[in-house]
Amino acid sequence: MDGEVTPTELSALLDSGDPRIIDIRAPVAFDRSHIPGSENIPFPELSGRIEELNGTDRIITVCPHGKSSVQAARLVSSYEGATGRVESLESGLRGWEQAGYELESTGASDDAPSTEPPF
Repeated sequence: MDGEVTPTELSALLDSGDPRIIDIRAPVAFDRSHIPGSENIPFPELSGRIEELNGTDRIITVCPHGKSSVQAARLVSSYEGATGRVESLESGLRGWEQAGYELESTGASDDAPSTEPPF
């Protein structure tokens, strides 16, 4: 793992089109709200789908609070096919929102039960 990026740094990277953002939350939580341009690979599926990230120059993992995404970034960076930078979003989605950045939704109902872990 190459460290963490702040919400401000991630916003600047998004403007340049550089990173691939991997949101590791459950699909229901991802559908409800996520960083624009991010993709969902739930943490339990990450090791089985890690080859999808081959050849990516910069990966930033995202979770609710910036804790689980550190573990995800370590997992991705330990993969022999990972040759680019692998970082985690410091303070997670909560920090992203608190910094005033937008989240988008893919239209999931707010009535859907959350399967998001509490960490």
